[in-house]
Amino acid sequence: YCFLILAFYLVMIHSDYTGYPFPTAPPVDPFAKIRVDDCGKTKGCFRYGKPGCNAETCDYFLSYRRIGADVEFELSADTDGWVAVGFSSDKKMGGDDVMACVHDDNGRVRIQHFYNVGQWAKEIQRNPARDEEGVFENNRVTCRFKRPVYVPREETIVDLHLSWYYLFAWGPAIQGSITRHDIDSPPVSERVVSIYKYEDIFMPSAAYQTFSSPFCLLLIVALTFYLLMGTP
Repeated sequence: YCFLILAFYLVMIHSDYTGYPFPTAPPVDPFAKIRVDDCGKTKGCFRYGKPGCNAETCDYFLSYRRIGADVEFELSADTDGWVAVGFSSDKKMGGDDVMACVHDDNGRVRIQHFYNVGQWAKEIQRNPARDEEGVFENNRVTCRFKRPVYVPREETIVDLHLSWYYLFAWGPAIQGSITRHDIDSPPVSERVVSIYKYEDIFMPSAAYQTFSSPFCLLLIVALTFYLLMGTP
């Protein structure tokens, strides 16, 4: 009798019988695209690049919003290496708490914690990030993570309920290790940022700053006047 049961079981396995399919692993949720229509409303945003750019076209993009006792950050940059935000008491690099999303050689995007010692970023093992996710697509590193608003006083991790200047940077990586940022003078928030105030701030990249400076505008006006009046 036992042999009959075993034989029946083996036949069921090797037959086309599909009445009781084997369970499959649940699908992995894809990375949810960053929504920019929420900027200035339910989250704060910084955009650096071409006027009108979004999280997929800006040279650099960052958003932040409070979720309970955490702050959720979203970062994206036009790079195949890393994208980061630093929290600083001034507008200069040095003594800063830095969160970076790093694209490694295995195709993963990992969230790492650094502390700027002068012009050098030192990785800190204590990482306040959680609920981490990231993706590398279309030559862009994009990530999302949370970190607590408040942490016990420590030099390398700032309290986000206080206001800080935000330092924005991105650049290449070698074997999953960050290297020097892409531009010599990365953008910095004009004033300290409060996580309790949501704004949508655009900062033109160097290519779009030229014609927005007062000197260049004055020059354009002068040349236009000269051409309209003609030469004697």
